[in-house]
Amino acid sequence: MNYLLPLLSVILGYVIALLLKPKKKKNLKLLLAFSGSFLLSITVMHLLPEVYEAHNHSVGIFIMVGILFQIILEFFSKGAEHGHVHGHDKIARMPWLLFISLCIHAFLEGFPVGHHHDLAYGIAIHHLPIAIILTTFFINAELNKTALFIFMLSFAFMTPLGTFVSDNVPFITQYHTEITAVVIGILFHISSTIIFESSEGHKFNIAKISMIILGILLAVFV
Repeated sequence: MNYLLPLLSVILGYVIALLLKPKKKKNLKLLLAFSGSFLLSITVMHLLPEVYEAHNHSVGIFIMVGILFQIILEFFSKGAEHGHVHGHDKIARMPWLLFISLCIHAFLEGFPVGHHHDLAYGIAIHHLPIAIILTTFFINAELNKTALFIFMLSFAFMTPLGTFVSDNVPFITQYHTEITAVVIGILFHISSTIIFESSEGHKFNIAKISMIILGILLAVFV
C-alpha cells in the first residue's frame, strides 16, 4: 500500500479530470484544505517526534533546509505542489521546469513513507486534488495529450520511487533522520501554504474550518 496509494491517487485524479472535467474550484479548494490539514497533522504527530528522538542537534537545521528547498522548487513550479496554477495561455510543449520541480518534490515525499505508513495516506490525499487541478489546467492550456499523459504518469511514479530508493539504498538508510527532517520542512511549507491559500483572500469560513478539523481528527485516529 505504501507504493500503491500515492500512485493510484494521481492516476485517479488524472482520470477524474479527463472524464468529469470538474469546474467547481470551491470543492477542490476544500479538498485541498483537508489534505493540507491531514498532511500537517501527520507530520507534527508522527514524523517530527521521531527525528527529535534521534537526539541529533542538527535536525532543526535540516528542517529549515527543507523549507528553503521547497521555496526554491516553487520558484520553478509556480506553486503547483499546492494547486496554485494560473494562466490561460496555450502550452505547446512539455513545461520542463514545472515537470522537474514537481517530480523532485514528489520523489522526496516518498522517502519517509517506508518508516511511516500513515504518511502514504496523507500524500495520497494530498496528490488527488493536485492531480485534478494540474490535469484540468493542462487540458485548458491545450497541452499535447501525449505530453500530458507522460507528465502525470511520471508524477504518479515519483513518490513510490522515492519510497523504493529509501528502502533499498544503504546510503539513504544511513542518513534517514537527516533526510526525513528535510522532508518535514518540505511538508511544513506545503501543508501550511495549502491551508492558508485554500480560500479566496485567505479568509476562513465554516466549511474550510470544518475540513481542517476533519483532517486533524483523521490524523489522530489513523
